[in-house]
Amino acid sequence: MQGIIPVLKPKGPTSHDIVAAVRRMVGARRVGHAGTLDPLASGVLVIGIGSATKQLHNEMLKEKEYEAEITLGATTTTDDAEGERTDHDVPTPPTRTDIEAILPEYIGNIQQLPPAFSAVKVGGIPAYAHARKGRVVTLGARSVEIMSIEIFSYAWPKLSLRVVTGPGVYIRSLARDIGERLGCGGYISELVRTRVGEFYIADAVPVEGVPEYLLEQEQGHPSS
Repeated sequence: MQGIIPVLKPKGPTSHDIVAAVRRMVGARRVGHAGTLDPLASGVLVIGIGSATKQLHNEMLKEKEYEAEITLGATTTTDDAEGERTDHDVPTPPTRTDIEAILPEYIGNIQQLPPAFSAVKVGGIPAYAHARKGRVVTLGARSVEIMSIEIFSYAWPKLSLRVVTGPGVYIRSLARDIGERLGCGGYISELVRTRVGEFYIADAVPVEGVPEYLLEQEQGHPSS
């Protein structure tokens, strides 16, 4: 069996866990994914099986779309809800107008600093491995592209956004930076990836549905 499959990752397991589960189900040695989703995140995870793993680099370069909930008024060590939280004193919470005024600063080609707890290598070792041991790591900012940011809803301290990005964007970093810019702190409390390229969340299949999806592809009846 081989193919590119949009898998519906649930909240909880790592992207590596999903790859391992697919490998067991289809009995294929070569299985990989394009674009890691953190354990807290859910949504579209593009999986490649067999010779299709050669196409995963191209999948990683495709546009991605997210629905993100940011909790303002606090920061965490991981920039999401899994880290150690520090609450901030915010006498006057930012208004929706305040938020709308600063969002354009994060649209276009921007410099973004990855989270300390990330897979970015420092001395050949992932930054998160250093951070878990309490080591201070210095990560360099990198150029990424954010196509659009739209406010879905805002009721302090919860800010919900729709974000469309190019490759390499950390939504956790975006949440951190928006919170810092507003002077109140912020972190990702919920995250759903709703699209990768042409694959929408409505097209994604649960892990247990992967074998059937592959069989349909082989028979010339791709899932819709």
